[in-house]
Amino acid sequence: MRLLTLRTAAGTVAVRQDGDTLTEIDGLSDVGALLHEPGWAAIAEAANGATHAYDGADLAAVVPSPGKIICVGHNYRNHIKEMGREIPEYPTLFAKYQESLIGPNDDLALPQESDTVDWEAELALVIGKKGRRISEADAADHIAGYSVLNDISMRDYQFRTVQWLQGKTWEKSTPFGPALVTKDEFTAGPLMTSAVDGEIQQQTPTGDLVFTPEFLVSYISTIITLNPGDVIATGTPGGVGHAQNPKRYLQEGQLLVTTIEGLGQLNNRVVKEA
Repeated sequence: MRLLTLRTAAGTVAVRQDGDTLTEIDGLSDVGALLHEPGWAAIAEAANGATHAYDGADLAAVVPSPGKIICVGHNYRNHIKEMGREIPEYPTLFAKYQESLIGPNDDLALPQESDTVDWEAELALVIGKKGRRISEADAADHIAGYSVLNDISMRDYQFRTVQWLQGKTWEKSTPFGPALVTKDEFTAGPLMTSAVDGEIQQQTPTGDLVFTPEFLVSYISTIITLNPGDVIATGTPGGVGHAQNPKRYLQEGQLLVTTIEGLGQLNNRVVKEA
């Protein structure tokens, strides 16, 4: 299944996508709310609410208000190499907050305070079942599905200290969506790309990870309980602007396109924040 969060005149609503049609899942305001329901998959499959055309739909971040957004740094070998780091023994973890999230076609806010705004295409997984100390063998049972995320990074703020959070969670800076594709329809491996004004910057298979989604679910759940709707962004591959020579950063008016085969595409215009 493909599950999305649609903006309507009455507010947001969780919808199921069937081809070019979106069907409302009555009574549930977004995909995160759906995932908190016991038997959420059966509820979504049976939904027969009002329908909308996918073309031109105003989509919110697929999970607009996750309880946690946990991000993984240095998880693709080619990105680790371009940043001059060693292959890590353990995952590098940091957080984002829900205020940073935007929809798959929303404008990306270019802040007044930073002129080193960089792209980081990522495979995101969404938790569908609560768990603590989940074994790696059982981790797949706790994953609802996968989506596309771009971990936009304000590099000047990121590298002010050894702690990255201040460069990673700027308001309205993280496109996420368009859909949650359930795990029965997607397995890590297909190609992930990012492009700026049509020029490919990153292009790597999503399976080329140091730490797999299942390992990350197990590792992170050792530290803290994972709840339905929580998001884990699994890291970015090589090709970020900060590692290029000369360095390249996003500029006002540019179009950032982030794609993962089988999951969908983010199309975000860079707009200077007022």
